[in-house]
Amino acid sequence: MYKQLFENLPKTKTLLFLLLLIGAVTLTYSNHFHNSFHFDDSHTIQNNLFIQDIKNIPLFFKDGTTFSSLPQNQSYRPVVSTSLAIDYWLGHGYDLFYFHLSSFILFLLQGILMFFFIFKLLDISFKNTWNFYIAAVATSWYMLHPANAETINYIIARSDLQSTFFVLLGLVLYIFSPFCKKTFIYLIPVGIGVLAKPSAVMFAPILFFYVLLFEHKNSLYGTLNKEAINKVWQTIKVVLPAFVFCAVIYKWVDHFTPKTWQSGGTSVYTYLITQPFVIVHYFTTFFFPFGLSADTDWTTLQNIWNIKFFVGCGFILVLISIAVLFSKDARLRPISFGIIWFFLALIPSSSVIPFAEVLNDHRIFFPYIGLVISVCWTAGLLLMKYQKRISWTTTHYQKIIIASVLILLSGYAYGVRERNKVWNTEESLWKDVTEKSPKNARGLMNYGLSQMSKGNYPEAEKYFLQALSMWSNYSFLYVNLGVLKEATGDIISSENYFKSAIQCGANYPDTWYFYGKFLNHQKRYEEAISDLTKTIELSPAHIGARSELMNVYNATENWDKLNELAQNTLQIIPGNPEALRYLEASKNKKGKAELNETEIKLAPTAEKYLDLSLHYYTAGKFEECIKACEEALKLKPDFADAYSNICASYNQLKQWDKAIEAGNKALKINPNHKLANGNLNLAKSEKAKEHK
Repeated sequence: MYKQLFENLPKTKTLLFLLLLIGAVTLTYSNHFHNSFHFDDSHTIQNNLFIQDIKNIPLFFKDGTTFSSLPQNQSYRPVVSTSLAIDYWLGHGYDLFYFHLSSFILFLLQGILMFFFIFKLLDISFKNTWNFYIAAVATSWYMLHPANAETINYIIARSDLQSTFFVLLGLVLYIFSPFCKKTFIYLIPVGIGVLAKPSAVMFAPILFFYVLLFEHKNSLYGTLNKEAINKVWQTIKVVLPAFVFCAVIYKWVDHFTPKTWQSGGTSVYTYLITQPFVIVHYFTTFFFPFGLSADTDWTTLQNIWNIKFFVGCGFILVLISIAVLFSKDARLRPISFGIIWFFLALIPSSSVIPFAEVLNDHRIFFPYIGLVISVCWTAGLLLMKYQKRISWTTTHYQKIIIASVLILLSGYAYGVRERNKVWNTEESLWKDVTEKSPKNARGLMNYGLSQMSKGNYPEAEKYFLQALSMWSNYSFLYVNLGVLKEATGDIISSENYFKSAIQCGANYPDTWYFYGKFLNHQKRYEEAISDLTKTIELSPAHIGARSELMNVYNATENWDKLNELAQNTLQIIPGNPEALRYLEASKNKKGKAELNETEIKLAPTAEKYLDLSLHYYTAGKFEECIKACEEALKLKPDFADAYSNICASYNQLKQWDKAIEAGNKALKINPNHKLANGNLNLAKSEKAKEHK
């Protein structure tokens, strides 16, 4: 196969180009390796117990329930989950570098495959010295395209990367290895690709058109004559094993996908009539990738009597006509094939399966391979055609072309680095979404979450309420408002929001989890147990619910239940430190505070003392809470949280002067400390009442 790869290729020049490509792409993406988890990463990676132990890999192939902690998102993608578990194992936890590194290496390998594949297409169609350079430019353009940064930065979107890579690998094995072609080994990577994302089944129709156009040299135009029909039949016989294989493995994936999985969309009709104009957007984004958004505010068309529908349909008709007409000429067939690839790769996301998002820029990772082939070969043919008509010297002409290509690629590479910056943190990503997609309620909510995590509660509430005005039945908005109100001390409003969340999304485990967590904080343990148990029933891999429920069992000294839950958790993730501590507590019948005291003695930190103080506070041991905070302050004198807890404890002891003193110290360190401010105001108001 090695010889076939370099057939008609200058070996030294090819290796030099591939090294330059790897270097340029690595440099371009050098600022992305520590970018945060985002969006669906939360339930497929961060809150997914199963990926935390590499021994769970066999479970990923059993069914799709291990893919996500949200039942609605549990699709069967065992290859993706396996790769995530390996990354977790390599990084000894959630080290972002390893999660990005594994995807990036696969991306580089895909670029290498693309070069050989594109060159082969061009060489079959029209042997020319330009072919090397056109294939090189096409590959570089794709690898440095800003739209592809949406896939490379979004960790769970590696499903698009993996499925695309294995489709390309299958094609390369089919084309360059007679042995793999004869023995059908080329189908093995295709199967792996489908287990990463079902869209890889489009390998079969892509292979059909490759064989028809380039092996049997048939045209899509005028296929009704006897010779053409015979070629079509011969093509069908060649690719039939691929169609059968893809159909079987797709059926396999469908069988193991949980019935709880939902595509997210509601109407097949409105989604379908919207997609023609979405395809226009994808096409124009290839040339002008300026408005990329991680979560757009596009909505479906309600009927066909919209100019966008007719523009989209007209555009598709024009492209299909070009593909059919250009297939008549062997030299133009790469253009035809690229257009066909573009449309075939879009079918899984732009047809009859209605997704929650009308469009998503990471969906064009697979289709853009076809588009870059068509565009670059068109440009190459035009340049070759008009070179003789221009009076420039060959050297002058080449310099102009090289300079233009370098400027183009540099501009796209700059765009990639800018998108990497946007994807750096939750705040930067969702800020960008609110600016580019201001009517997207989810984007507004997520930006509000980034503000809430910083303690900027008024700003967070503003964005939450703005989102709620657009999407009044969005359960996660009510959850976040409940969390916010609890943090600001408005317990009544907080509980009402949590109840509204359950009314809107009773099938979502997080609605029950956050209400259960709230109930635990209020010491309403029986109610908390009920809600947290419901969470685990809906999502057995929900880390937070298991942790919170073990906390409740420990607080209520329900040792048998604690022992059972801890052991069950350890079956999923053996060696989990928290579950091990609770298991030990259930055996020794030690409360949470006692466990923390033992742990602190081994490795004291201010944060551990603060955590201990919270346990004392919730247990009503306010003097012990103050002592724990004082120990924290010995290790970290400027610890505003510790002073805030002291203030809250003195409030409970009704020692208002000491509470005011501690509250003032907390606000001196951090003037924006909301809890400290609330505790201080309570102390002042209660003291004022006593003096009346």
